[in-house]
Amino acid sequence: MTAIRKVIHIDMDAFYASVEQRDQPSYRGKPLVVGGSPSQRGAVAAASYEARQFGIHSAMPSRTAYQKCPQLIFVKPRFEIYRAVSDQIRAIFYRYTDLVEPLSLDEAYLDVTENKLGLPSATLIAQEIKRCIYQETDLTASAGVSINKFLAKIASGMNKPNGLFLIPPEQAEAFIEQLPIEKFHGIGPVTAAKMHQLGIRNGKDLKQWSQSELVQRFGKVGAFYFQIARAEDNRPVQPRRIRKSIGAETSFEADLNGRAALLSAMSEIADLLQQRLASRQTRGRTLTLKVKYADYQQVTRSKTLPHATADGKLLLTLAQELLDATEIDHKPVRLVGLTLSNLDGDTSEEADYVQLCLWNEHAY
Repeated sequence: MTAIRKVIHIDMDAFYASVEQRDQPSYRGKPLVVGGSPSQRGAVAAASYEARQFGIHSAMPSRTAYQKCPQLIFVKPRFEIYRAVSDQIRAIFYRYTDLVEPLSLDEAYLDVTENKLGLPSATLIAQEIKRCIYQETDLTASAGVSINKFLAKIASGMNKPNGLFLIPPEQAEAFIEQLPIEKFHGIGPVTAAKMHQLGIRNGKDLKQWSQSELVQRFGKVGAFYFQIARAEDNRPVQPRRIRKSIGAETSFEADLNGRAALLSAMSEIADLLQQRLASRQTRGRTLTLKVKYADYQQVTRSKTLPHATADGKLLLTLAQELLDATEIDHKPVRLVGLTLSNLDGDTSEEADYVQLCLWNEHAY
């Protein structure tokens, strides 16, 4: 009989902002964002929980965040510090298991079905990890515990911040049935709205649809929706994740107008992309251009080559062709970026870029 998997999802609480509040006592208890200032046309990379009370969230333009909260503190990101703290946290994970799948600097899955300390309870391990993180970094984390990655991810967000939530095996399907569809990880606002139009408002509603019907309505991802409606997710925790893309982008302090100005900026971005490809010793086939206009409307254009490349001149030529397929001659631009996907030769990690539930510690 196959053992029931025990998966933990750890998600640091407002990670970048919490590091800044930890290192600067005068910031504690105050609304704070990590990101560019309003005068520099920046965007919010992370928001403290005090800032979130004003409706401020990541990716929001800094100018909008300032309008929502004039007393907001803006702090420039210190990624070297965040990476160092992330390394500390990851070292804690490896005390319990080698099956650690980092999703970003502040988030990871752990498979503790079999663990190094022989502990019988995944919930107990999650509690120990949270305690160690706090003792060694003075930061809090939220943890979700369940039988697969999908459920563990949802569980970690249930009692934030500093939460711990268990979805035990015998309650998994019932939990999913009552969960609002917009709370499903992997179902965004657009898909949720489409599901609402079809009368799908929670997991129980989703479960009434056959796999073929969901595939017909939503494409290949419909098969995934069919599985998660039944609390099923067979994806393993992968210690080494294959990088799917490499990119570079620039946000301009002042909007750029016209093709000549954009081509000059694009040349620098293509050079940076080539450097990153060289450092990873990889190539790719699909180049995607991202353009964000001054009104924050964003468009993408892509082209796929018959053979993989890392040649900077070729990438720049393709980027110019893609740029000509946009409205750059008619609308000012605030951001441009290039991403190369369909990569080969790269198996590096992608890590760069409470109310406690009751449990039987001898079972889950």
